[in-house]
Amino acid sequence: MWDKEKKAKCYIDVPVWNATVANLTLMALGSSAPEIMLSVIGTMMDLDEEPPVLGPSTIVGSAAFNLLIISGLSIMAVGEEPKKVHDVGVFFVTSVASIWAYVWLYICLEVSSPNEVTLAEGWWTLFFFVALIVFSYSADRLNHFFENKKKSSE
Repeated sequence: MWDKEKKAKCYIDVPVWNATVANLTLMALGSSAPEIMLSVIGTMMDLDEEPPVLGPSTIVGSAAFNLLIISGLSIMAVGEEPKKVHDVGVFFVTSVASIWAYVWLYICLEVSSPNEVTLAEGWWTLFFFVALIVFSYSADRLNHFFENKKKSSE
């Protein structure tokens, strides 16, 4: 795009992805893809036998590591100044969803159908993931709406 006098070219950054959706989908898939593939390959190799515990254990362990260790190191790396959560709505949605994920894992593996995951539980898990994306995106858009409203009233 050119300026009004047609002398200088101006560049405009247009986001292709919503940052919240990208972080919850692409970043999660990218960081968990090796564990997911290990689980799928281990299960597919011996379909007639009981699947090995290594695959699911690495997925749960990786998620716990990402949630606790990487988050903690990221906060420490910023320095001593106080940290502020910019979008509290998305933070709340993802916090509740993180807690629910571990509760749901316990329900699936210990309460509902001990030591096995049923097809219905798999579908419900996929539904919960889609719900997380929808609620997080909605919270993000609501935050942008209130920010723009605040800017326009100033």
